[in-house]
Amino acid sequence: MSQLFSAFGINWQLLIAQAVNFAIVLVALWYFLYKPVLAQLAKRQETIAKGVEDAARAGALLAGADAEAAQRVAASDAEAEGIVSAAREAGNAEKARLLKEAETRAAAVAKDAESRAKEVAAKSKRESEREVARLAILAAEKLLKKNYD
Repeated sequence: MSQLFSAFGINWQLLIAQAVNFAIVLVALWYFLYKPVLAQLAKRQETIAKGVEDAARAGALLAGADAEAAQRVAASDAEAEGIVSAAREAGNAEKARLLKEAETRAAAVAKDAESRAKEVAAKSKRESEREVARLAILAAEKLLKKNYD
């Protein structure tokens, strides 16, 4: 075999030395480069998986928060509708009370005006009767004066 190597110009001692050097370089690269790169890739894969998991959890929380917000908005709308309805009912009741009070006052004013009108009419009638009586007395007096003169 040594003749075969020398026929092709291969130095077997040099070939073995290069194989040993290649093995040393291969072990060094595997230990110093390949292992740390694989460890870094594994670490990065864990970080990405954790990020995806966190994003899924955040998405679920967001969906829950959206549902809760929609529920609160619906509850607030119902409460606001109740408050508006109660305010309308209170306003209608107050309106009815004020109308009744105004009608009562108007009736009282009308009754007062009617009684004053009756009083004025009675007073005018009394004054007219006095005036008629006075004029009758004056007329009678004139007649009596004419008859006696």
